[in-house]
Amino acid sequence: MTNSTLKVQSVENYSLDDIEQRIEACPKLASLKSVQLALRELLSCEQSLSTKIAETIQRDPSLTARVLRMVNSVYFGLANPVNSIEDAVLYLGIRHIRDLSYATPVIEELERLHKNWANVNWTEMWKHSIGTAFMTREILATCNVRIDDDTDYIIGLLHNVGKVIIAHAFPKEFGIISSSRFNTTNDVLVLERQLIGMNHAELGALYLQKHQLSPEIVESVQYHHSPEFAPKHSMLSAAIQIADRMVCSTGIRGGLEQFTNQTHDRWETLTSWDILFTADSEEYKRAQLDLSHKLQRLPKLLEGIS
Repeated sequence: MTNSTLKVQSVENYSLDDIEQRIEACPKLASLKSVQLALRELLSCEQSLSTKIAETIQRDPSLTARVLRMVNSVYFGLANPVNSIEDAVLYLGIRHIRDLSYATPVIEELERLHKNWANVNWTEMWKHSIGTAFMTREILATCNVRIDDDTDYIIGLLHNVGKVIIAHAFPKEFGIISSSRFNTTNDVLVLERQLIGMNHAELGALYLQKHQLSPEIVESVQYHHSPEFAPKHSMLSAAIQIADRMVCSTGIRGGLEQFTNQTHDRWETLTSWDILFTADSEEYKRAQLDLSHKLQRLPKLLEGIS
């Protein structure tokens, strides 16, 4: 990403060249380009048998564990725990299995970037990221934005990847950020920019662009705190911002920053709604009500992610 494509001001601490060199030094993640291709191909076929899907899942021990934890968390009222992947596929459905197939390898590879920060609650961050992915998809579906692939889920999953990059590439600054207390999300962005010259959304976009992800993913991540400035994909960025705040409202904040006010930045009042809907229209009100109901299910859904 060049100066012309990423319009930010560097501070005296790091030049744009310094930042790019540190990003380049971060490990390249194969999962961002090829996320469990065999499973995705199998799941894309409507005639796929649950037995074949189960066989594919069982080749990946980590994905197997996550699938079983999720099904037993969501269906906590079952008389006996689900121990069969084939049964789990039937209970969860193809969409949740596909979502986990995206999330699992991405999480595992990104965990290598923050292995030196064992004192930070990374599990909470991944719960937040997956919850944001889920709600981003629901928000875009509610406002009838047609997504032919899984971009809606991926942008939510990766929206905070810049925070992982800060932990790996800027450890001194990450230590300051993670030990500070903030009143609002904007306070976090301000401190990141003061310390590094970019906030985590911009750093994440730079990292994803260097991985050659699609422009809509890169732009959506870059502008998810300021969707009104997104050149082409403001609706995607707006959906991430709302989803992010909705997940925070359940208490799943991400675990990397400390806030003095746990109810700040209410999702119902974000101007992102005006990007997605006509303000105060009937459609707007129905969307908020529908999404509120779906949000209530989210904590139980995420119990099996850790």
